[in-house]
Amino acid sequence: MTRALFISDLHLSAERPEKLDLFFRFLDAEARRADALYILGDLFEYWVGDDELSDPQGDALARRVADGLSALAGNGAQVSLMHGNRDFLLASGFCQASGARLIDDPALVVLNGGKTLLMHGDTLCTDDHDYQAWRRIARSADWQRDFLAKSLADRHEAIHDLRARSKEVIAAKPAEIMDVNRDAVKDVFRRHGVRRLIHGHTHRPARHELEIDGTVCERWVLPDWYGPGGYLALDDVGPRLVAF
Repeated sequence: MTRALFISDLHLSAERPEKLDLFFRFLDAEARRADALYILGDLFEYWVGDDELSDPQGDALARRVADGLSALAGNGAQVSLMHGNRDFLLASGFCQASGARLIDDPALVVLNGGKTLLMHGDTLCTDDHDYQAWRRIARSADWQRDFLAKSLADRHEAIHDLRARSKEVIAAKPAEIMDVNRDAVKDVFRRHGVRRLIHGHTHRPARHELEIDGTVCERWVLPDWYGPGGYLALDDVGPRLVAF
């Protein structure tokens, strides 16, 4: 029986060293007892490119996180990584350094005989039209090519500017438009033929039960790590949210 753990929205950064320490304790304890770890986006507060790992001026935090995941993978756990809205520039360089495999969003996995759909969750927030427009720009090959052509220092400065503007925009938005759209949720259940969905992004950890075309389905929302943090465990007992 596979024991799988799911985390998202850790937003690791040098500005929050206590969460970085918590992450390494999690890797050394709970994750060591698991067969698989799924990171469903926003492992980092932001990611400016895989050359952070090789450049002498790069972020030491990034290398520490990659080393920690590599040690977990070397211990036999399968580490899977999904892009979030903050770290969608993670690529093959980070995967090679960390031992993680990059998975699609959405990703359909079979665990203990049951199908589960994994997502970061931002594409479900279809009422936030401004964000969805920005997402299409930032995920385009042209934007990413131009951004990665900048120096590391210029990329960091650009991200800091984007974060500052984003905070202003979010503060002015009604909270409900930044949550998932119910019709978008139903659509992914129907399209992928699953009864269980696990995602993050909204920072509203919970289990939601809904009926779709006569079938009872469940949507699990992962906790962010701005607060206490936590994870979802899936094993022979079933899925359950665990808070630190």
